[in-house]
Amino acid sequence: MPVFAPLARRGALIAAASLLGPVASASATTRAIIRRAPLTEAIGPREVAFLARDLGSGAEHALEDSDLGSRHAPWSTFKIPNLLIALETGVAADLDAARRWDSARRPAAPHWPAAWRRDHTLRSAFAASAVWYFQDVAKEVGTTRYRATLSRWRYGNAEVPDGSDSFWLGRGLTIAVSEQVAFLAELLAGRLGVSQRSLAALAQASWSGQVGTALVHGKTGSGPVTPGEFRGPFEGWYCGFVVRPDASPVVFALFTRAPGFASLAAFRREFSLQLLARIGVLPEPAG
Repeated sequence: MPVFAPLARRGALIAAASLLGPVASASATTRAIIRRAPLTEAIGPREVAFLARDLGSGAEHALEDSDLGSRHAPWSTFKIPNLLIALETGVAADLDAARRWDSARRPAAPHWPAAWRRDHTLRSAFAASAVWYFQDVAKEVGTTRYRATLSRWRYGNAEVPDGSDSFWLGRGLTIAVSEQVAFLAELLAGRLGVSQRSLAALAQASWSGQVGTALVHGKTGSGPVTPGEFRGPFEGWYCGFVVRPDASPVVFALFTRAPGFASLAAFRREFSLQLLARIGVLPEPAG
């Protein structure tokens, strides 16, 4: 079924920010706190920070005691701006832009999943978080264009070391939870100069499920806290937006640190949806 089939049937296919519903100013108007105590068991040994913003009212919800201002590597959540940059610069013509995996030039590391060790399109590389595909994109986009675009978008520290094709993987670029939310809010509000075609492509690539009548879009990302230590503590993200048929979109970002990858792999998205349900953006699970 097409990503936006439920909305398309009503003639409201969401292809760009102008069709996403009423959008408020970039700044938040109020911030409510989600109490942490009732969620202690779900959070367990992890550190968690969470922020959501309603783009109609500007109202925000933050998990109690969240560190919203410290910057961290974006890891694979950078595939959201990276996909847009690839399309806007013409490095990728569309979501079907295919690249062959050259195992000699991009040899597989021991931690690579099987899904990375094959050819990809922009769409499938986004879904699988195939790093090598976006490293190839980064080489073609180039440092100058990345710096200019990320600075204009106010994406974190906008730091791109000369010639780097992995700067989002703990090698220069960092961003805070509040900045992830601000970036997504500006993007969906149409204030970043991104074409409707590219926004529609992002909407297709980032779709990650339907909860009730709400459509959830997001991207995970993660990496080791200590570079190269894949058996130790991990940090990770789930960032995205929720499109609702009769209300404004909500953008959100969750950052977590955990004892290992296994303890955050599913947690990032599941806990984000739990928090979004708690603040009324999504329906509460049955039972």
